[in-house]
Amino acid sequence: MANEEKKVWGIHTTDDNLFLNKNVIAIGWKEFGDCSKLEPNREAYKTHFIDTYPNGKKGAIATSAGMLYRFACEMQIGDYVVFPSKIDRKINIGIVESDFIYVPDVDPYVQQRKVKWLKHLPRTAFSQGALYEVGSAMSFFLLKNYADEYLQALDKGFKPAAAMAETDETVAATADDIIESTKDFILKELSKKLKGYALEEFVADLLNAMGYRTKLSPQGGDSGIDITAYKDELPPRIVVQVKSQDSDIKEATIQALKGAMAEGDYGLFVTLSNYTKNAQKFLDNTPRIRGINGTELVELILKYYDQLSEKYRKMIPLKMVYIPVPVEE
Repeated sequence: MANEEKKVWGIHTTDDNLFLNKNVIAIGWKEFGDCSKLEPNREAYKTHFIDTYPNGKKGAIATSAGMLYRFACEMQIGDYVVFPSKIDRKINIGIVESDFIYVPDVDPYVQQRKVKWLKHLPRTAFSQGALYEVGSAMSFFLLKNYADEYLQALDKGFKPAAAMAETDETVAATADDIIESTKDFILKELSKKLKGYALEEFVADLLNAMGYRTKLSPQGGDSGIDITAYKDELPPRIVVQVKSQDSDIKEATIQALKGAMAEGDYGLFVTLSNYTKNAQKFLDNTPRIRGINGTELVELILKYYDQLSEKYRKMIPLKMVYIPVPVEE
């Protein structure tokens, strides 16, 4: 097929019937108005988005304005679109047949383009990786990694090789992507919502979930110890220092914790970031102090999530799901 230069887009909707019965694709943001009246550049769209939605979340502004810009300006006639419908769980592949159209009376999907649907295929015709990519959390996005797989589905005599194959080689990558996305989400939420003493309180709660008894030092104290923890009624005592800074922890900071430790104490240093090379070397040579970085902290959160206080489970909302994994040989 002569489609090498055409882009393949993914799109989601809450109105499957509009897409399938009216042969259109669309995105919302009704209050944004007619995209065709704006200068065709990202900055113009971003500025207009801020003017239209002054209370919009800062982090979402660039993403939302970018989707509107790409839908109105970057998408071209002849591009392909992949739409996973919920009503029948089909993968619908079509070709864009019109420029951008503003339809003010179709609330909320006022930003539209006409499309000709070419194929409606079962989800089982595609690899797990392709399904994961088209399942993006965004409403409108460019398919990159598995665009060719969707284009191949348009060929005459297409046979779903991914579904017929004994082993779907994309399963492992898909599972890894889901796991890594979850870990990234947790770390971002911690970094955004827990600074200073708030992170100390969270680490104490995590230690409680792990079976330790903990005592928080008074806020603003300068003892070098943020939390004291015990596994049972007897020593050893574990003294904990917690840092929420974005920069890597230096050796001198860990030495300060060592200086606050009494004879027989064990030390625990917790950070959302990481350790400098010298700091890590110091930890390696000081077995009585363990350092936990952001990655290791997230692993502990996942392991003990169910035992965390409700306050923190609401702050980091996670849901137990089953994901596909490769069959072990």
